[in-house]
Amino acid sequence: MSKSKFNIKDMTLIAMFTALSAVGAFIKIPTPVIPFTLQIVFTCLAGLILGKNKGGLSVALYVLLGLFGLPIFTKGGGFQYIFETTFGYLIGFAVGAYVTGAIAHAKENPSLKRLICASMVNLVIVYTLGCIYGYFILNYVNHVEYGVKAILGAFVGPFIIPDLILSIFTACFSKKLLPILEKQFQLVY
Repeated sequence: MSKSKFNIKDMTLIAMFTALSAVGAFIKIPTPVIPFTLQIVFTCLAGLILGKNKGGLSVALYVLLGLFGLPIFTKGGGFQYIFETTFGYLIGFAVGAYVTGAIAHAKENPSLKRLICASMVNLVIVYTLGCIYGYFILNYVNHVEYGVKAILGAFVGPFIIPDLILSIFTACFSKKLLPILEKQFQLVY
């Protein structure tokens, strides 16, 4: 197993996707419990474009910067954000970007089918971690009784259709973008 060294191009792309993840948090539509954002697009795109290590790192950096106090989450930033009901989504974005990159680039020149599959797995990871974390925070930290059905209704119901559409769009977009970026940046996964 060789050590992976990042060159200037890699670091630039990682920083760009870290910034895009933050931008996605501010493109939001308010809903009663959780705002709808475009973070799913940018964090999934990080994995699809950069691969598992660089994509996962870019989103993990976004989460760390927010935890260190930069107001880049939907409701600000700081270490106390771990007590927000939506923090599980942030964990899911980082894990999802890594897994998405691993699935997408398990084979050279990934097919659209593979990219869509990777995007769908990303969605499952983000929703699963978001729901589990939200359930825990609501029930055991905030002491508000929320059953599984209520969690699914609040954390998944309003978002699943738009996120499915956005995930398919993201996969299609990355299929068009990958050859251009691979040629321009000589991406290595």
